[in-house]
Amino acid sequence: MQPLANKIRPKSLDEFVGQGNLVGVGMPLRLAIEQGHVFSFALWGPPGTGKTTLARIYANAIKADFHELSAVSAGKADIRKIIENRTEERPTVLFLDEIHRFNKAQQDFLLPYVESGALVLIGATTENPSFEIIPALLSRLRVFVLKELSPQEMSVIIDRCGFALDGDAKDWLIAMANGDARQAITMIENTAKLYKTINIENLKNTLQTKFLRYDKQGEEHYNVISAMIKSMRASQPDAALYYLARMIESGEDPKFIARRMVIFASEDIGLAQPTALVVANEIFRAVETIGYPECAINLAHGVAYLANCAKDRSAYNGLNAALQDARAHGNLPVPLEIRNAPTGLMKDLNYGEGYDPYTKNDLLPEKLKGKKYLDFKKRE
Repeated sequence: MQPLANKIRPKSLDEFVGQGNLVGVGMPLRLAIEQGHVFSFALWGPPGTGKTTLARIYANAIKADFHELSAVSAGKADIRKIIENRTEERPTVLFLDEIHRFNKAQQDFLLPYVESGALVLIGATTENPSFEIIPALLSRLRVFVLKELSPQEMSVIIDRCGFALDGDAKDWLIAMANGDARQAITMIENTAKLYKTINIENLKNTLQTKFLRYDKQGEEHYNVISAMIKSMRASQPDAALYYLARMIESGEDPKFIARRMVIFASEDIGLAQPTALVVANEIFRAVETIGYPECAINLAHGVAYLANCAKDRSAYNGLNAALQDARAHGNLPVPLEIRNAPTGLMKDLNYGEGYDPYTKNDLLPEKLKGKKYLDFKKRE
Protein backbone atom coordinates (compact mmCIF):
# COMPACT_ATOMS: atom_id res chain seq x y z
CA MET A 1 0.00 0.00 0.00
CA GLN A 2 3.04 2.28 0.04
CA PRO A 3 2.67 5.14 -2.48
CA LEU A 4 4.77 4.76 -5.62
CA ALA A 5 6.58 8.04 -4.91
CA ASN A 6 7.90 6.56 -1.65
CA LYS A 7 8.83 3.24 -3.25
CA ILE A 8 11.10 4.86 -5.84
CA ARG A 9 12.40 7.69 -3.64
CA PRO A 10 16.22 7.94 -3.99
CA LYS A 11 18.22 6.85 -0.96
CA SER A 12 21.47 8.53 -2.00
CA LEU A 13 22.79 11.36 -4.15
CA ASP A 14 23.89 8.82 -6.76
CA GLU A 15 20.22 7.99 -7.34
CA PHE A 16 18.99 11.59 -7.11
CA VAL A 17 17.86 13.31 -10.32
CA GLY A 18 18.12 17.05 -10.92
CA GLN A 19 19.41 20.06 -8.95
CA GLY A 20 22.91 19.83 -10.37
CA ASN A 21 23.53 23.37 -9.10
CA LEU A 22 23.28 22.00 -5.54
CA VAL A 23 24.27 18.34 -5.67
CA GLY A 24 26.51 18.12 -8.73
CA VAL A 25 30.20 17.35 -8.28
CA GLY A 26 31.77 20.01 -6.06
CA MET A 27 28.46 21.77 -5.43
CA PRO A 28 27.61 23.05 -1.91
CA LEU A 29 24.89 20.68 -0.75
CA ARG A 30 26.74 17.64 -2.10
CA LEU A 31 29.88 18.69 -0.22
CA ALA A 32 27.89 19.22 2.99
CA ILE A 33 26.31 15.77 2.66
CA GLU A 34 29.55 14.00 1.74
CA GLN A 35 31.50 15.69 4.55
CA GLY A 36 28.76 15.31 7.17
CA HIS A 37 28.41 18.99 8.04
CA VAL A 38 25.73 19.56 10.67
CA PHE A 39 23.82 22.78 10.02
CA SER A 40 20.29 24.08 9.49
CA PHE A 41 19.06 25.13 6.07
CA ALA A 42 16.03 25.91 3.93
CA LEU A 43 15.11 24.36 0.59
CA TRP A 44 13.21 26.80 -1.61
CA GLY A 45 11.71 25.68 -4.90
CA PRO A 46 8.66 24.52 -6.85
CA PRO A 47 6.69 21.43 -5.81
CA GLY A 48 7.97 18.02 -6.82
CA THR A 49 11.61 19.01 -7.25
CA GLY A 50 13.18 16.88 -4.51
CA LYS A 51 13.02 18.89 -1.27
CA THR A 52 11.82 16.03 0.93
CA THR A 53 14.20 13.56 -0.69
CA LEU A 54 17.21 15.81 -0.17
CA ALA A 55 16.25 16.31 3.47
CA ARG A 56 16.11 12.54 4.02
CA ILE A 57 19.43 11.96 2.22
CA TYR A 58 21.08 14.65 4.35
CA ALA A 59 19.66 13.26 7.61
CA ASN A 60 20.94 9.78 6.72
CA ALA A 61 24.37 11.19 5.88
CA ILE A 62 24.79 12.76 9.32
CA LYS A 63 23.20 9.70 11.03
CA ALA A 64 20.44 11.80 12.55
CA ASP A 65 17.09 11.02 14.11
CA PHE A 66 14.74 12.27 11.39
CA HIS A 67 11.36 13.86 12.13
CA GLU A 68 9.03 15.15 9.43
CA LEU A 69 6.22 17.63 10.11
CA SER A 70 3.95 19.73 7.93
CA ALA A 71 3.62 23.33 9.06
CA VAL A 72 0.01 23.23 7.89
CA SER A 73 -1.03 20.87 10.69
CA ALA A 74 1.85 20.90 13.20
CA GLY A 75 2.21 23.20 16.18
CA LYS A 76 4.37 23.95 19.21
CA ALA A 77 3.28 20.77 20.99
CA ASP A 78 4.67 18.61 18.16
CA ILE A 79 8.03 20.38 18.31
CA ARG A 80 8.13 20.18 22.09
CA LYS A 81 7.54 16.41 21.91
CA ILE A 82 10.49 16.00 19.51
CA ILE A 83 12.73 18.05 21.83
CA GLU A 84 11.72 16.05 24.89
CA ASN A 85 12.52 12.74 23.18
CA ARG A 86 15.82 13.73 21.59
CA THR A 87 19.10 12.10 22.58
CA GLU A 88 22.61 13.54 22.80
CA GLU A 89 24.12 10.65 20.83
CA ARG A 90 22.68 11.64 17.46
CA PRO A 91 21.67 14.93 15.83
CA THR A 92 17.92 15.54 15.73
CA VAL A 93 16.74 16.72 12.32
CA LEU A 94 13.34 18.34 11.99
CA PHE A 95 12.13 18.55 8.39
CA LEU A 96 9.38 21.15 8.39
CA ASP A 97 7.48 21.12 5.11
CA GLU A 98 5.75 24.35 4.05
CA ILE A 99 7.66 26.25 6.74
CA HIS A 100 6.13 29.50 5.49
CA ARG A 101 2.82 28.33 7.00
CA PHE A 102 4.24 28.77 10.50
CA ASN A 103 3.26 32.12 11.96
CA LYS A 104 5.68 34.46 13.72
CA ALA A 105 4.97 33.03 17.19
CA GLN A 106 5.60 29.48 16.00
CA GLN A 107 8.83 30.49 14.28
CA ASP A 108 9.93 32.36 17.41
CA PHE A 109 9.32 29.15 19.36
CA LEU A 110 11.65 27.25 17.01
CA LEU A 111 14.43 29.83 17.18
CA PRO A 112 16.20 28.95 20.47
CA TYR A 113 16.31 25.24 19.61
CA VAL A 114 17.87 25.98 16.22
CA GLU A 115 20.23 28.52 17.76
CA SER A 116 21.46 26.08 20.42
CA GLY A 117 21.75 23.17 18.00
CA ALA A 118 19.15 21.11 19.85
CA LEU A 119 17.35 20.89 16.49
CA VAL A 120 18.84 20.77 13.05
CA LEU A 121 16.08 22.45 11.07
CA ILE A 122 15.44 21.81 7.39
CA GLY A 123 12.64 24.03 6.18
CA ALA A 124 10.99 23.39 2.81
CA THR A 125 9.05 26.13 1.09
CA THR A 126 7.61 27.10 -2.26
CA GLU A 127 7.57 30.75 -1.16
CA ASN A 128 10.41 33.26 -0.99
CA PRO A 129 12.00 32.73 2.46
CA SER A 130 12.86 36.43 2.67
CA PHE A 131 9.15 37.19 2.93
CA GLU A 132 7.91 34.23 4.93
CA ILE A 133 10.64 33.32 7.47
CA ILE A 134 11.34 35.75 10.29
CA PRO A 135 14.78 37.44 10.00
CA ALA A 136 16.16 35.98 13.24
CA LEU A 137 15.42 32.43 12.10
CA LEU A 138 16.40 33.04 8.46
CA SER A 139 19.79 34.36 9.56
CA ARG A 140 20.51 30.91 11.06
CA LEU A 141 19.58 29.03 7.90
CA ARG A 142 21.47 28.61 4.68
CA VAL A 143 19.04 28.87 1.76
CA PHE A 144 19.36 26.46 -1.18
CA VAL A 145 17.29 27.25 -4.27
CA LEU A 146 15.86 24.31 -6.22
CA LYS A 147 14.91 24.55 -9.88
CA GLU A 148 12.01 23.07 -11.83
CA LEU A 149 13.01 19.70 -13.29
CA SER A 150 13.90 19.66 -16.99
CA PRO A 151 12.04 17.40 -19.48
CA GLN A 152 15.12 15.15 -19.63
CA GLU A 153 15.19 14.80 -15.84
CA MET A 154 11.45 14.13 -15.76
CA SER A 155 11.95 11.40 -18.38
CA VAL A 156 14.50 9.62 -16.16
CA ILE A 157 12.14 9.72 -13.17
CA ILE A 158 9.18 8.45 -15.22
CA ASP A 159 11.29 5.51 -16.46
CA ARG A 160 12.08 4.60 -12.84
CA CYS A 161 8.38 4.11 -12.10
CA GLY A 162 8.56 0.75 -13.86
CA PHE A 163 5.55 1.15 -16.17
CA ALA A 164 5.55 0.94 -19.96
CA LEU A 165 4.73 4.29 -21.64
CA ASP A 166 5.02 4.97 -25.34
CA GLY A 167 6.82 8.12 -26.48
CA ASP A 168 3.64 10.17 -26.99
CA ALA A 169 2.28 9.29 -23.56
CA LYS A 170 5.58 10.19 -21.90
CA ASP A 171 5.77 13.52 -23.77
CA TRP A 172 2.19 14.37 -22.75
CA LEU A 173 2.86 13.46 -19.12
CA ILE A 174 6.05 15.55 -19.01
CA ALA A 175 4.22 18.56 -20.44
CA MET A 176 1.28 18.13 -18.03
CA ALA A 177 3.47 17.75 -14.93
CA ASN A 178 5.46 20.89 -15.79
CA GLY A 179 8.62 19.95 -13.89
CA ASP A 180 6.79 18.40 -10.90
CA ALA A 181 8.02 14.82 -10.44
CA ARG A 182 5.49 14.06 -7.70
CA GLN A 183 2.59 14.98 -9.97
CA ALA A 184 3.91 12.78 -12.80
CA ILE A 185 4.45 9.81 -10.48
CA THR A 186 0.96 10.19 -8.97
CA MET A 187 -0.60 10.31 -12.44
CA ILE A 188 1.21 7.12 -13.45
CA GLU A 189 0.15 5.36 -10.25
CA ASN A 190 -3.51 6.41 -10.51
CA THR A 191 -3.74 5.57 -14.22
CA ALA A 192 -2.23 2.13 -13.65
CA LYS A 193 -4.76 1.42 -10.89
CA LEU A 194 -7.72 2.52 -13.00
CA TYR A 195 -6.81 1.29 -16.47
CA LYS A 196 -3.75 -1.01 -16.17
CA THR A 197 -2.47 0.35 -19.50
CA ILE A 198 -0.85 3.80 -19.58
CA ASN A 199 -1.48 5.75 -22.77
CA ILE A 200 -2.49 9.34 -23.54
CA GLU A 201 -6.23 8.61 -23.49
CA ASN A 202 -6.07 6.87 -20.12
CA LEU A 203 -3.82 9.58 -18.66
CA LYS A 204 -6.30 12.27 -19.76
CA ASN A 205 -9.23 10.33 -18.33
CA THR A 206 -7.40 9.96 -15.02
CA LEU A 207 -6.66 13.68 -14.92
CA GLN A 208 -10.31 14.53 -15.54
CA THR A 209 -11.93 12.00 -13.24
CA LYS A 210 -9.67 11.98 -10.22
CA PHE A 211 -11.17 13.39 -7.02
CA LEU A 212 -9.86 16.92 -6.62
CA ARG A 213 -9.91 18.82 -3.39
CA TYR A 214 -8.10 21.97 -2.37
CA ASP A 215 -5.01 20.79 -0.52
CA LYS A 216 -2.66 23.55 0.60
CA GLN A 217 0.24 21.09 0.49
CA GLY A 218 -0.60 19.44 -2.82
CA GLU A 219 -1.02 20.14 -6.51
CA GLU A 220 -4.56 21.55 -6.27
CA HIS A 221 -3.11 24.50 -4.34
CA TYR A 222 -1.27 25.41 -7.54
CA ASN A 223 -4.09 24.42 -9.90
CA VAL A 224 -6.53 26.86 -8.29
CA ILE A 225 -4.17 29.84 -8.08
CA SER A 226 -3.24 29.15 -11.71
CA ALA A 227 -6.92 29.11 -12.64
CA MET A 228 -7.52 32.45 -10.91
CA ILE A 229 -4.57 34.09 -12.68
CA LYS A 230 -5.57 32.72 -16.08
CA SER A 231 -9.14 33.88 -15.54
CA MET A 232 -7.90 37.40 -14.77
CA ARG A 233 -5.64 37.23 -17.84
CA ALA A 234 -8.67 36.32 -19.96
CA SER A 235 -10.61 39.27 -18.43
CA GLN A 236 -13.20 36.94 -16.89
CA PRO A 237 -13.92 38.38 -13.42
CA ASP A 238 -16.68 35.86 -12.64
CA ALA A 239 -14.35 32.88 -13.08
CA ALA A 240 -11.56 34.70 -11.22
CA LEU A 241 -13.84 35.44 -8.27
CA TYR A 242 -14.98 31.80 -8.15
CA TYR A 243 -11.42 30.49 -7.90
CA LEU A 244 -10.63 33.20 -5.35
CA ALA A 245 -13.62 32.00 -3.30
CA ARG A 246 -12.29 28.42 -3.46
CA MET A 247 -9.01 29.55 -1.93
CA ILE A 248 -10.61 31.76 0.71
CA GLU A 249 -13.02 29.01 1.77
CA SER A 250 -10.10 26.61 2.15
CA GLY A 251 -8.14 28.98 4.36
CA GLU A 252 -5.42 29.83 1.84
CA ASP A 253 -2.87 32.35 3.08
CA PRO A 254 -4.25 35.71 1.86
CA LYS A 255 -0.72 37.05 1.35
CA PHE A 256 -0.03 34.20 -1.06
CA ILE A 257 -3.01 35.34 -3.17
CA ALA A 258 -2.20 39.06 -2.90
CA ARG A 259 1.45 38.51 -3.86
CA ARG A 260 0.37 36.84 -7.11
CA MET A 261 -1.87 39.80 -7.82
CA VAL A 262 1.08 42.21 -7.46
CA ILE A 263 3.07 40.12 -9.95
CA PHE A 264 0.10 39.93 -12.32
CA ALA A 265 -0.31 43.72 -12.30
CA SER A 266 3.12 44.17 -13.91
CA GLU A 267 3.39 40.95 -15.90
CA ASP A 268 -0.03 40.94 -17.59
CA ILE A 269 -1.45 44.48 -17.30
CA GLY A 270 1.77 46.47 -17.37
CA LEU A 271 1.74 49.57 -19.53
CA ALA A 272 -1.91 49.19 -20.47
CA GLN A 273 -2.88 50.40 -16.99
CA PRO A 274 0.25 51.33 -14.96
CA THR A 275 -1.80 52.22 -11.86
CA ALA A 276 -2.85 48.54 -11.57
CA LEU A 277 0.42 47.97 -9.72
CA VAL A 278 -0.52 50.70 -7.24
CA VAL A 279 -3.89 49.04 -6.61
CA ALA A 280 -2.36 45.57 -6.27
CA ASN A 281 0.22 46.83 -3.77
CA GLU A 282 -2.50 48.50 -1.71
CA ILE A 283 -4.48 45.24 -1.71
CA PHE A 284 -1.39 43.45 -0.40
CA ARG A 285 -0.95 46.09 2.29
CA ALA A 286 -4.63 45.83 3.28
CA VAL A 287 -4.36 42.05 3.55
CA GLU A 288 -1.31 42.38 5.82
CA THR A 289 -3.07 44.93 8.02
CA ILE A 290 -6.55 43.43 8.29
CA GLY A 291 -6.33 39.65 7.89
CA TYR A 292 -9.23 37.22 7.59
CA PRO A 293 -12.17 37.33 7.40
CA GLU A 294 -12.52 40.96 6.27
CA CYS A 295 -9.48 40.98 3.97
CA ALA A 296 -11.41 38.63 1.66
CA ILE A 297 -13.31 41.76 0.58
CA ASN A 298 -10.04 43.46 -0.33
CA LEU A 299 -8.96 40.43 -2.33
CA ALA A 300 -12.27 40.36 -4.21
CA HIS A 301 -11.90 44.09 -4.99
CA GLY A 302 -8.41 43.49 -6.37
CA VAL A 303 -9.32 40.43 -8.43
CA ALA A 304 -12.34 42.13 -9.99
CA TYR A 305 -10.31 45.25 -10.81
CA LEU A 306 -7.34 43.37 -12.31
CA ALA A 307 -9.59 41.10 -14.38
CA ASN A 308 -11.33 44.13 -15.90
CA CYS A 309 -8.12 46.02 -16.74
CA ALA A 310 -6.77 46.14 -20.28
CA LYS A 311 -3.84 43.76 -20.70
CA ASP A 312 -0.36 44.37 -22.12
CA ARG A 313 2.66 42.08 -21.62
CA SER A 314 5.11 44.16 -23.67
CA ALA A 315 7.25 45.26 -20.68
CA TYR A 316 7.47 41.67 -19.41
CA ASN A 317 8.24 40.27 -22.86
CA GLY A 318 10.76 43.06 -23.47
CA LEU A 319 12.57 42.26 -20.23
CA ASN A 320 12.84 38.58 -21.18
CA ALA A 321 14.24 39.45 -24.60
CA ALA A 322 16.75 41.89 -23.08
CA LEU A 323 17.79 39.31 -20.50
CA GLN A 324 18.52 36.83 -23.28
CA ASP A 325 20.87 39.32 -24.94
CA ALA A 326 22.49 40.31 -21.64
CA ARG A 327 23.25 36.65 -20.94
CA ALA A 328 24.32 35.86 -24.50
CA HIS A 329 26.62 38.86 -25.05
CA GLY A 330 27.97 39.58 -21.57
CA ASN A 331 29.31 43.04 -20.68
CA LEU A 332 29.07 44.89 -23.98
CA PRO A 333 30.76 48.34 -23.97
CA VAL A 334 28.41 51.20 -23.02
CA PRO A 335 28.45 53.98 -25.67
CA LEU A 336 30.84 56.78 -24.63
CA GLU A 337 28.23 59.52 -24.75
CA ILE A 338 26.17 57.99 -21.92
CA ARG A 339 29.05 56.86 -19.71
CA ASN A 340 29.47 58.52 -16.33
CA ALA A 341 32.41 60.95 -16.18
CA PRO A 342 33.10 61.87 -12.53
CA THR A 343 36.85 62.42 -13.04
CA GLY A 344 39.01 64.51 -15.35
CA LEU A 345 40.65 61.40 -16.78
CA MET A 346 37.30 60.01 -17.78
CA LYS A 347 36.40 63.28 -19.46
CA ASP A 348 39.74 63.16 -21.32
CA LEU A 349 38.71 59.72 -22.55
CA ASN A 350 35.53 61.30 -23.99
CA TYR A 351 33.22 59.76 -21.39
CA GLY A 352 29.92 61.60 -21.66
CA GLU A 353 31.06 63.71 -24.65
CA GLY A 354 28.20 64.99 -26.76
CA TYR A 355 25.58 63.80 -24.35
CA ASP A 356 22.13 65.15 -25.17
CA PRO A 357 19.35 64.12 -22.77
CA TYR A 358 16.88 64.26 -25.67
CA THR A 359 19.09 62.54 -28.24
CA LYS A 360 17.56 60.47 -31.01
CA ASN A 361 20.77 58.44 -31.32
CA ASP A 362 20.51 54.72 -30.61
CA LEU A 363 22.00 54.30 -27.11
CA LEU A 364 22.34 50.54 -27.19
CA PRO A 365 25.83 48.98 -27.33
CA GLU A 366 27.29 48.81 -30.84
CA LYS A 367 26.56 45.11 -31.24
CA LEU A 368 22.86 45.54 -30.40
CA LYS A 369 22.05 48.78 -32.24
CA GLY A 370 18.65 48.67 -33.86
CA LYS A 371 17.37 45.96 -31.51
CA LYS A 372 13.76 46.42 -30.33
CA TYR A 373 12.72 44.90 -27.02
CA LEU A 374 9.55 46.83 -26.22
CA ASP A 375 6.65 46.28 -28.60
CA PHE A 376 4.14 48.71 -27.14
CA LYS A 377 1.72 51.03 -28.86
CA LYS A 378 0.28 53.70 -26.60
CA ARG A 379 -3.48 53.52 -26.53
CA GLU A 380 -5.43 56.67 -27.30
